[in-house]
Amino acid sequence: MDVVEFRPTPEQYAWTFGGVAPTHRIRPGTALKLWTEDAFSGRLQRTTDLPSRVLDMTQVNPQTGPFFVEGAEPGDTLAIHIVDLTPARDWAASSTIPFFGALTHPYLLHEPLPEHTWIYQLDRAAGTLHVEFGRHDAADLRLDLPLEPMLGTVGVAPPGREVRSSLVPDTFGGNMDTPEMKPGTTCFLGVNVEGALFSVGDGHYRQGEGESCGTAVEGAMDVTLIVELIKGGAPAWPRLEHDDHYAVVGSARPLEDAWRASQHGMIIWLGELYGIDPLDAYQLLTQIALSPLANVCDTNYSALTKVEKRHLPAADAHGGMHRHLRSLAKGLL
Repeated sequence: MDVVEFRPTPEQYAWTFGGVAPTHRIRPGTALKLWTEDAFSGRLQRTTDLPSRVLDMTQVNPQTGPFFVEGAEPGDTLAIHIVDLTPARDWAASSTIPFFGALTHPYLLHEPLPEHTWIYQLDRAAGTLHVEFGRHDAADLRLDLPLEPMLGTVGVAPPGREVRSSLVPDTFGGNMDTPEMKPGTTCFLGVNVEGALFSVGDGHYRQGEGESCGTAVEGAMDVTLIVELIKGGAPAWPRLEHDDHYAVVGSARPLEDAWRASQHGMIIWLGELYGIDPLDAYQLLTQIALSPLANVCDTNYSALTKVEKRHLPAADAHGGMHRHLRSLAKGLL
């Protein structure tokens, strides 16, 4: 297996999906060992750092990549398997940002939420994140939360020469911000342009479903991936496969349209897996679906439709690619 290691310098970050020249050309089957910067470009380091003072909002969500996958053509399927995610720092940050997040809006009659920054300290041995809450006269609360690393952004270039911000999720993947994008997950994305041009970033040391305030526990990440190519079969929406689940991510506004896209995507996938009629798949999904939220704060919201494999006959999604990549991953751990 080819192994490519890449730690980008700041001038090598990508800030969009599409419109960026590739940093590398790789063959299908390549393993990538990457470093990704946090969503704040490393600028929030202390509780006294406020977003309005230290952030450049044109430089948030830096991406590592894009990577040109040889042989990838529009209509193909890119399979990206997350082998390992390891925090690259012993701290991470989260914050409130004026008029950003699920419970604030610039067009409503209210003042912006106060800015505040929280710094989470990583205990590697315990696998926990230590955080302290206690603003003004409020009672202090100290917690140790489990470390659950994930990638906020995994995406390919959009079709039609379109260029989209690294803050946006859509059919090309992008800033989906789902906790399901974790080690052991295979992400299937439809290829829109020659080479696919995929990139990753926005590491989270943990995040609740919905990412309510708009920022997770944002941290730099050491990322190990395996990238494979499936000729044809491009899904309309990003698909995820774990050992125990299938999931489809839909991204849109309003939120119900994101959910509808994920539901429709899963109906199509169930038809591919089992050859059943769409109406039968609709009925089956109604009885077994889980509907976790990914984010309700980004430019598009993201919702998942997720099903447990234990309810279904064994199947080889995308030719058994997830199982194949899981096997290859054992040699990298």
